[in-house]
Amino acid sequence: MLTAPLTPADIAANAAAVRERIAAACARAGRDPGGVTLVAVTKTHPPELVAAAAEAGLADFGENRVQELIAKSDGVPGATMGGAVRWHLIGHLQRNKAREAAARADLFHALDSTRLAAALDGAAGAAGRVLDCLVQVNVSGEGSKSGVAPDEAHALVGEASAFSHLRVVGLMTLAAPVEGADELERVVRPQFQLLRRLAETYRGGARLDVLSMGMSGDFEVAVEEGATHVRVGSALFGARP
Repeated sequence: MLTAPLTPADIAANAAAVRERIAAACARAGRDPGGVTLVAVTKTHPPELVAAAAEAGLADFGENRVQELIAKSDGVPGATMGGAVRWHLIGHLQRNKAREAAARADLFHALDSTRLAAALDGAAGAAGRVLDCLVQVNVSGEGSKSGVAPDEAHALVGEASAFSHLRVVGLMTLAAPVEGADELERVVRPQFQLLRRLAETYRGGARLDVLSMGMSGDFEVAVEEGATHVRVGSALFGARP
């Protein structure tokens, strides 16, 4: 059974509910909700949904794959392309896609090697810009996840910061998938705490002000632990098609 597409009013209502939850988490942690950016993850959704979400007032959008970023940013350009929204490339990137990523992404969340940093630096230089990046850290230790090990994170930040067309501004992670409040406390919270400590203890030249962590199932815990960017899809748009 087909469902009707979400309208801008539907999306605005969902976004308001998510922002209320963010505000409540900030209140518990003694934080200003203005310090948390809601990144609307639109992967596998059609470009029309992005247009509706922008009309609803959302300003930050996240895509996992370069091909989808290209298709959707053609219709709703990001700041790098002179548009009014910001595009976040949040998924693993192959080096042969560096040129497209550097041309389209306003913030790249998944820097996980020096070789990728070199490719992005060259592509950003050719595009005449500096690309803001986050180093992805695999805090859960799962083999299926990208990202450097926690004890390698500071080294990669330092190496990537040496490139003239990259600016490392923070860290990103995905926590382990869990079920229930008990596992959120026992498993997920310590992983988010670890990412925050890695940012706080870095003593190199970069300022790691951005912590991208938390998705639809765990963003409130992430906010309580210092997330500045939460990547939310299903809580805004429902199940992916």
